[in-house]
Amino acid sequence: MFGNKEGFFKFVFVLLIIALLMYAGFQIGMPFYRHSSLRSDAEQLASVSVAGDIDKTRAQIFERAQELDIPLKEKDIEVMKTTRGMRVKTAWSEEVDILGIYQRTFDFTIDVEE
Repeated sequence: MFGNKEGFFKFVFVLLIIALLMYAGFQIGMPFYRHSSLRSDAEQLASVSVAGDIDKTRAQIFERAQELDIPLKEKDIEVMKTTRGMRVKTAWSEEVDILGIYQRTFDFTIDVEE
């Protein structure tokens, strides 16, 4: 197929390395995607909150966090009225484990005021 056995094994090895790198990138990238997405949603919800309804805003942000599989409890989301509008604060940690070889905990915070 590739001329000789060494060429075939080299090709398979390179494919495995590429697959491993793609897997690791996905595993590390997803927590950052979830953080970015929740931050964007929190900004939007804070800016359009109906008459400054704190409980409803907190519930909507918690619902979005659940959809994104973010390990948050509703009590961990702090929503308060400010002179400018609404402020949303929360924080969480996510651990990334890549095949048991590499483990890292990432800490995320959101503090937006709209």
